Amino acid sequence: MTGGPLVVIGDALLDIDVDGRADRCSPESAAPVVEVANRTFRPGGAGLAARLAATDHREVVLIAGFAADEAAVRLRRLLDRHVRVIALPQRGSTVCKQRVRAVGPWAGANGHRKAEQLPRPVLIARVDSGTGRVGADPLPDEARAVVAAARAVLVSDYGRGVAAHPQIRTLLRARAAHVPVVWDPHPHGPVPIPGAALVTPGRAEAFERLSGLLGEGPELWKLAKGWAVEAIAVTLGSEGALVCLRASGKRLRIPVPAEVKTPDGCDTSGAGDSFAAAAAGLLGSGSTPESAARRAVIAAAEFVGSGAVEMLSESESALLPGSATAWDSRWA
Repeated sequence: MTGGPLVVIGDALLDIDVDGRADRCSPESAAPVVEVANRTFRPGGAGLAARLAATDHREVVLIAGFAADEAAVRLRRLLDRHVRVIALPQRGSTVCKQRVRAVGPWAGANGHRKAEQLPRPVLIARVDSGTGRVGADPLPDEARAVVAAARAVLVSDYGRGVAAHPQIRTLLRARAAHVPVVWDPHPHGPVPIPGAALVTPGRAEAFERLSGLLGEGPELWKLAKGWAVEAIAVTLGSEGALVCLRASGKRLRIPVPAEVKTPDGCDTSGAGDSFAAAAAGLLGSGSTPESAARRAVIAAAEFVGSGAVEMLSESESALLPGSATAWDSRWA
């Protein structure tokens, strides 16, 4: 990309993985007891999208809300080495999404599974916390200038107020006439701005918008027409994507090529963010929405297959002397 940065606008979260062993169940109920071996931290939400975009050595700027708490300090540390951050004031605490994973006899769905049958940690629970939201405070001049200079914009909406900010929406509506805007929506967020080049809902988000009528019929085209966006690409995980082009009414399924298909059990966290970030970069480089969606399907599959979400994580052992060692060395 030349001529300006890729700008990511949205809600930055802190993702936490708590890994350990589940060798027994609780005496109070048939719930696994997880002995924690390691904690890892990585940017989530718009922070992950910006971090992924930066892996291609682009100039990436993230505009997101940050709270005044310890989790936000850690999140900034994870981001500042890779992307330029423009912080918006955020009320409440940093939103954290924590996954508890384990190996061992009680890591299976019903317990008592042999440990050797579980070569990868199994998700036991996800615990979400944090109340952070961005209000309608005036945008800093730096944010306005960056959007005006952007080569492409990705809105990574996680329902925490940034995508609904009235000044941001006004800026993006004007900018969409000149550069591609990719909108990754959230069920609790606003509709995309008119003129967006590509909207990238997941299957569940598309079902909610279409009242369950997701298929290759006219419903998706009607949604694109109602939103006044150029194209919609519904991400379908291992099935690829379903794309609809508003101008021509063309609808097509884009499968994941066989050579990049991932085996069952891979960690799919961040696949949607990877798709949206890749599509934004490709559109900013001149690709059409259809071409960008095809190549973004491959990029997302390669991201999942490479285990890159783990590579973006920072182990607590690297931050706190004497804490547990990393997962691979602990259980090798």
